[in-house]
Amino acid sequence: MERNTGRAGAVERDSGDRDAGNRDSGDRERGRRWESGAARDRGPRQERGSTGDRGSSGDRGFSGDRRSARQVGADRAHRAVARGGDPARQAAYQAIAAVNRDGAYANLVLPQILREFGVHGRDAAFATELTYGTLRAMGTLDAIVAAAAGREVDRIDPPARDALRLGAYQLLHTRVPAHAAVSTTVDLLRSADGPGATGFANAVLRQIGGRTRDEWLADLAPARDADPVGYLALTHSHPQWIVRAFEETLGGDQEETEALLVEDNYPAAVHLCARPGLVDAVELADEVGGAPGAFSPYAVYLDGGAPSELAAVREGRAHVQDEGSQLAALALADAEVVGEDTRWLDLCAGPGGKAALLGSLAALRGARLTAVEVAPHRAELVEKATRGLPVTVLCADGRDVGGPDLPEAGFDRVLVDAPCSGLGALRRRPEARWRRTPSDLPPLTRLQRELLTAAIRAVRPGGVVGYVTCSPHIVETQVTVTESARRSPHPVELLDARSGVAAGSVSMPGLGTGPTVQLWPHRHGTDAMFIALLRRTG
Repeated sequence: MERNTGRAGAVERDSGDRDAGNRDSGDRERGRRWESGAARDRGPRQERGSTGDRGSSGDRGFSGDRRSARQVGADRAHRAVARGGDPARQAAYQAIAAVNRDGAYANLVLPQILREFGVHGRDAAFATELTYGTLRAMGTLDAIVAAAAGREVDRIDPPARDALRLGAYQLLHTRVPAHAAVSTTVDLLRSADGPGATGFANAVLRQIGGRTRDEWLADLAPARDADPVGYLALTHSHPQWIVRAFEETLGGDQEETEALLVEDNYPAAVHLCARPGLVDAVELADEVGGAPGAFSPYAVYLDGGAPSELAAVREGRAHVQDEGSQLAALALADAEVVGEDTRWLDLCAGPGGKAALLGSLAALRGARLTAVEVAPHRAELVEKATRGLPVTVLCADGRDVGGPDLPEAGFDRVLVDAPCSGLGALRRRPEARWRRTPSDLPPLTRLQRELLTAAIRAVRPGGVVGYVTCSPHIVETQVTVTESARRSPHPVELLDARSGVAAGSVSMPGLGTGPTVQLWPHRHGTDAMFIALLRRTG
């Protein structure tokens, strides 16, 4: 029987290009970071997060006003800016308030606020650093604010609470002079909530600024040998349950767990995907002033900027996609299937990054991709992302396999990029670590198993299913795969995903013993993507 494998388009790259694309990633990862203390002076790049739905808690924020906290605060902030207030800090404060009180997503609300306030250039970079940095460090900041205030942060009024977090971040994490951090925060609170809490805020911030972050932590953090999880959680600003989950996946290695937590608190680099058949990664890197990726032959690293403004992205020759996400799609595309290889399926396609890469590869191989997305607005995003490619988009539930559009045993390759907790992308969504709870996992894992079971039904014997999550949590990864395979009425075998992930790269480190793959920010510079490959047998 015929066997099909290989990465289409990769053979067109000569060896010199591939060597250029596989330069040491460690140097590049070190080079992409900046000292947060120099944020104001050096202007850190603006972060980009993955697409998501904006939430709303319905919190009015201020007594007697039916508008959201952000709407009320924005009106006051505009008036403060008109009186000569600092627009960068005002924008950061409004973004933090929108996240904490309105349930917004920082990556969606901050750009809008920056536009509303007319904040650009270095001021926009400073506002971005303050917003994302404060949200990341919120667990540690809250402990310090509570100690300095002599009360739990939940007992502090929301406007003052968010202002204190923002001021504490400047005092403890940046080179902003202490007097400037205190006075601008007090002025900001006065403009947002009146003079009532300014004296309290001034006193709390002066007490916080009287000690360094290390001095506060030495007093507040539990002893590492007595409570290692509590120590790591407070020191590196992660909920304890997430620290435990990471440590379990990393085999109980506390040093490596700490390295991961540290990396989680650095902004994620911007990665582009050069679409196969349309542009080579080395050519794209030269065009946009970036560098070829270390592991995916289609990845390009950017130093910053606005990717949506690049001609290659506007023209559909490239799209924004984490290198780990690219590797997950490529592992499925490179897996060996027995027999025909023309019918591909993406069972959870929104917002469309993996579908765009798979669709580009399908075009080179004479295959066609069916992309399924249950949410109409996300299905529209998939349509936009895959325009011009051999991709059919269905707005449907991926679990509904068996009809004419999703026939059983009707596909040669099936991708399940399952909805998950997103714990592998905390660098990109700073608020996610504080919103997720262990109670979120049971419904998520139930959905993941249902989708993987549906994928096994959809793939034909000899075909391959790729199961992917952007979470390293064991119950969302190993347990889901093992239980789904065990309960499936169709026999499956686990393939070694390491060969697919490492294909075309130079000695990709840290892939473990297989057969599944767990990528890590601190090892690979990617999101913490989990990848499993299953072939249906029989």
